[in-house]
Amino acid sequence: MTRIAPPSAPSAPPRRARRARRIVLLGLAFLGLASAVFALRGPLMMSAPRCMAGRWHGCYDTFNGVVLMTLVALPPAAAAAWALARLRRAAGATSAWRTSLAEVGMVHGTVPFVWMTMMPGGGAGTAPARVSLVPLRDLVTMGALGIVGNLLVFAALGFFAPMRFAATASLPRILALGAGCSVLVESAQYVLRLDRVSSVDDVLLNAAGAVLAALASRRWWRTSVRTPPHTAATCPAA
Repeated sequence: MTRIAPPSAPSAPPRRARRARRIVLLGLAFLGLASAVFALRGPLMMSAPRCMAGRWHGCYDTFNGVVLMTLVALPPAAAAAWALARLRRAAGATSAWRTSLAEVGMVHGTVPFVWMTMMPGGGAGTAPARVSLVPLRDLVTMGALGIVGNLLVFAALGFFAPMRFAATASLPRILALGAGCSVLVESAQYVLRLDRVSSVDDVLLNAAGAVLAALASRRWWRTSVRTPPHTAATCPAA
């Protein structure tokens, strides 16, 4: 009678290597965030008093205020991801940390940018709605800051959506998702007459940013739902 050897446990060195890689990535992310905050400390501190006082004007209706409150909300967002992961692990779910981080990251990284794109201009409600449908025409006047900002609008969505939903785990689908969300935002700007230009270049940059971010997270994309392997049926001895 032959015996099947139990599967060997994964060796310690690969686990240690993965843990060390995660620590390095988290450290680099923290350093990058700290560098960005240091570079923007002047504009952020200008809106800090009104934001800390809970005033709408001067905080939530300014780019500096929204960025500041996004940074302030990072610890609660991390706590929410941790709580969701703990609940999922207690329920026996697989990839609990990845799923929870993707859900929180999509919301925390997308809502502030959409909020900023929907801020009304000085002539909101009175200025006529404007549309620019000629591709690449607005890129000349957009400037480097505008281009980077448009690339970041749906970057978090493109980065985390394939990690959470297997249905979006392909570049064409991420491109369609980013373009579709951008078209909705640009249409809302036009319909609400926010004194902003609804430009096709914004759609192109938003979709491109989502695709570039998706490429950065490709190794963590979620594939089809895994089904537990069926146990092999044993034949009774004759």
